[in-house]
Amino acid sequence: MGYGLPAALGAKRLYPERTVLVVTGDGDFLMTGQEFATAMQYRLPVIILLLDNGMYGTIRMHQEHNYPGRVSGTELRNPDFVAYAKSFGGYGERIASAEECGPALRRAMASGLPSLLHCIVDPDAIAPHMTLMKLRQSAFERLKNEG
Repeated sequence: MGYGLPAALGAKRLYPERTVLVVTGDGDFLMTGQEFATAMQYRLPVIILLLDNGMYGTIRMHQEHNYPGRVSGTELRNPDFVAYAKSFGGYGERIASAEECGPALRRAMASGLPSLLHCIVDPDAIAPHMTLMKLRQSAFERLKNEG
């Protein structure tokens, strides 16, 4: 965790003519988000698509799978990520729906700045075909059948 933004900066530095997009979660970004300052310092216009579900999602998924309903230490209290990007002089925009994503991505690319697109996602939608609720229910069933 935390590798996405530093890797994107390395890629952009190595291939400045290419568009570099990093897709990251809020927990992942919070581990190395200070590297946004590096992006500004070296004028590396990477685009960060930050998916915010308010938790360390992968850890939560494992908790629900192995210890359903016993959640510990996975909730996050996030900053205003758009304000964070702007505070460094970068581009920031909040995305609340899938329809807003394409136009926001085009605006970020046109800005020529390191950019952060803050996407609000449903915390229950933990994977493309799985919700936390379904995961918890199946874990309870599995444990009931084992025990």
